[in-house]
Amino acid sequence: MNAKPLVKEQKRTFFELEPGQFVDLQIHFPVNFRIKARLIGYELGGYIILKHPAPLQMHKYNDVFKIGNDVVARYILEGQKGQCFAFKSSIEYVSHLPEKFIYLRYPDKIENRELRAQQRVSTHLPACIQSISDSGSLSKNKINGVVADISPKGCRFIFKADNNQIKVNKKSVFVIFQMGEGKVLNIPADVRNSRYESGKVNVGIQFDDANPQVQTLLKYLLLDNY
Repeated sequence: MNAKPLVKEQKRTFFELEPGQFVDLQIHFPVNFRIKARLIGYELGGYIILKHPAPLQMHKYNDVFKIGNDVVARYILEGQKGQCFAFKSSIEYVSHLPEKFIYLRYPDKIENRELRAQQRVSTHLPACIQSISDSGSLSKNKINGVVADISPKGCRFIFKADNNQIKVNKKSVFVIFQMGEGKVLNIPADVRNSRYESGKVNVGIQFDDANPQVQTLLKYLLLDNY
């Protein structure tokens, strides 16, 4: 039986990233260089506009963000399975006025691969996360937010943040759910990734699906046959 490929090449007429979200740019000439830039907008089949990631230091990046340089762009879309998208392009133009923008040629095709082996179910479940101390107990630091999607393997936790530098380090945490009638469920888990997008921090959290507390939560959410 043939293995399912990790990457599927697809012809697409548009890409689904919304303005304000980040695109990871990788440029190999004149040096191997990687940086994130915020999406401003795009014209289907024409170009993609990104805000220059260092507008006050454009002179330092003249050789990198140069017309004609090839670019590999990557971005992530959350969803039931979560997907990473990538495409090859080139720099068409760099504007200085009225804003410092980078124009990429619209890609001929976009590749994508699923990030998760198991499909998640969308939710909007109030929860909080707390760090686990060296003794195994809850620390004093608590972050309130919502669980946006969930599966037996993990969940995506979101909270609001004003500072785009805020992130949650990879560490062990408790994910705390209110179960009704004053009952609280503390599920031990591990933070796997964290990123800031448009005033919110998305935190990828992994469960041990063999933990009976995970099964208790899924049963409470009517997902125990999932």
